[in-house]
Amino acid sequence: MCGIFGVYGRPDAATITHLGLYSLQHRGQESAGIVAVDGESVARGTRRMGLVSDGLTAREMEALPGHMAIGHTRYSTAGSSVLENAQPVLARFKGGHIALAHNGNLTNATEIRGTLENSGSIFASTMDSEVIVHRLARTHSGAPEHMLADALDGIEGAYCLTVLIGETLLAARDPRGFRPLVVGRLGDGWVVASETCALDIVGASLHCEVAPGEIIAIDSRGLRSIQLTAQRPLSRCVFEHVYFARPDSYVFSGSVDRARRALGRRLATESPAPGADLVFAVPDSSNAAALGYAEASGLPLELALIRNHYVGRTFIQPTQAGRDAKVKVKYNAVKEVLQGRSVVMVDDSIVRGTTTRGLVALVRSAGAREVHMRVSSPPITGPCYYGIDTPNREELIAATHSLDEIAAAIGVDSLGYLSLDGMLNAVPGGPHGFCHACFSGAYPTAAPLVDLHRAGKDM
Repeated sequence: MCGIFGVYGRPDAATITHLGLYSLQHRGQESAGIVAVDGESVARGTRRMGLVSDGLTAREMEALPGHMAIGHTRYSTAGSSVLENAQPVLARFKGGHIALAHNGNLTNATEIRGTLENSGSIFASTMDSEVIVHRLARTHSGAPEHMLADALDGIEGAYCLTVLIGETLLAARDPRGFRPLVVGRLGDGWVVASETCALDIVGASLHCEVAPGEIIAIDSRGLRSIQLTAQRPLSRCVFEHVYFARPDSYVFSGSVDRARRALGRRLATESPAPGADLVFAVPDSSNAAALGYAEASGLPLELALIRNHYVGRTFIQPTQAGRDAKVKVKYNAVKEVLQGRSVVMVDDSIVRGTTTRGLVALVRSAGAREVHMRVSSPPITGPCYYGIDTPNREELIAATHSLDEIAAAIGVDSLGYLSLDGMLNAVPGGPHGFCHACFSGAYPTAAPLVDLHRAGKDM
């Protein structure tokens, strides 16, 4: 999962992009980068490992002049976490420059890369996104949007893209619509972002959602779009509503906050906790779900876990050691709330179970008499091939353990998950048109030829 951002028609495009990336930091914390193009069609870029605030400074933005720019925050799902795999990609070809930022996973990138290498292409990274750049450099189509359409022909999987070719900013979304992408208006300029929260921070107003299979081109003539010919059944990622998107965003034309409250209310109906004294969330992504649970159950909502906001999201750390270390410094329990109480602990998901086990131990050590775990999504039983780094099946606790075994492993008195039907009926636009493969095993595409979860995420 990554965050992408683009600006056209603003003299301070790089500075605006820099600001927009702060709102997309939750989508990727391993690296960040910006490419800007000036009035002489000169492209310049900077990429750094770590957070946006770690390496991208205001002084660096002054060295990136231009009226158009794209930016990226990275969380690796294909290609290891090194600077060579940071984005945006910037390449020069016979027609000038190509800069590209990608959110998603291409499921047939291994085959495409092999074909390109056999015909002489030399790759500078191990990320799947680079195959699109090579295909762009080889196309003979004229207009930039048709160049991108040719490059995407035959590519499978999930992609939202911001691309700079010449004097044109392009935004594209795969025909299944796995990931969100929106276009906003900022004065006389345009903004493209993974989520609407990034439009808000720069003062842009929502213009439209990029439709599945749509390519939008923005240049001096304004905005225009074309539709890819390969139409596919709609497969929006339901996990965006469950966990990944920010609660102040609208994704897939629906409020994330309202979706999570609805998930919590449905969870309280399906899996009540008789005799419990209070409800609390595992902050922050579960706050709205816990509020919904409290509303439907009539139990008071308390702040029993305090999160250190100077520590990043544990789920998107690239290693288990990193996740474990972050948990130890990320949360602290409020003893006055928990002492002697029977509590309902609401979280959005359980992946490996190690983070949850540590949190339950923390809550018990603070004096909770009983801990009843409630999860606002179904058990995760399979990996995601479309941009979320869930591990291979053997590492997923729900794929190898029964409900009672999971409860024992994480140390709770009872455990309840939201049903698949309950989740799909709670989110905006449901129950149809969502990808829920990690919960149900119903994958909308063939699995990658090389399983990146087993191959260390290198191509």
